[in-house]
Amino acid sequence: MNTRLQTAIVIAALGVSATGLSTKADACSISGYNVPSSLHWSLPHTLSNSVEAAVVEASAASGASPAANSAVASAVNPLQLLEPITGLWQFTFTAKNGAPVDAGFVTWHADGTEIMNSGKPPPTSNFCMGVYRHTSVYGYKLNHYALGWDATGTVFLGPASIREQIQLDRGGNTYSGTFSITQFAQDGTTVTQYVAGTVAAKRLTPDTN
Repeated sequence: MNTRLQTAIVIAALGVSATGLSTKADACSISGYNVPSSLHWSLPHTLSNSVEAAVVEASAASGASPAANSAVASAVNPLQLLEPITGLWQFTFTAKNGAPVDAGFVTWHADGTEIMNSGKPPPTSNFCMGVYRHTSVYGYKLNHYALGWDATGTVFLGPASIREQIQLDRGGNTYSGTFSITQFAQDGTTVTQYVAGTVAAKRLTPDTN
């Protein structure tokens, strides 16, 4: 048994031992988003196709027997086996009238937390964080918070909440669903802006161009 395969099996064992981890957990402010003025404001875990392909490639390269495939599979991305949505994604938000709202990158973690790098100008606070939970085998509910600032980055507007309801495709490489963004005033309760629409995302891998 070569060193590569031994390492794969060890990592796989670590992945299996982590199955006791909790998967409970739940998507920045509207200011800075490219939202058109025409919008109405008022306030089971299975291997993805990419993982399966990697397993075949790794097995062929190492000369591993079919019996070792499961160990190699776990070594490819153990956390993704625990929680299929784990990974880096490129997302887009589109308003109900078809206008683009935002686009950027988001990382979903196997512990049920999430972090987003939005396309908003950095002074407005383009990084924000969330927590999610399962609603079905491939469905997820995301509750995401941000701190909104004006375009100069000197005036605090208030907290904002992004809610998403998404469905991961069975291949594990795309997801889609709905989103809503609620911007609150500094008191955290008064709604100053609201927008809703659809979200779509595709998985990014070490081989993505």
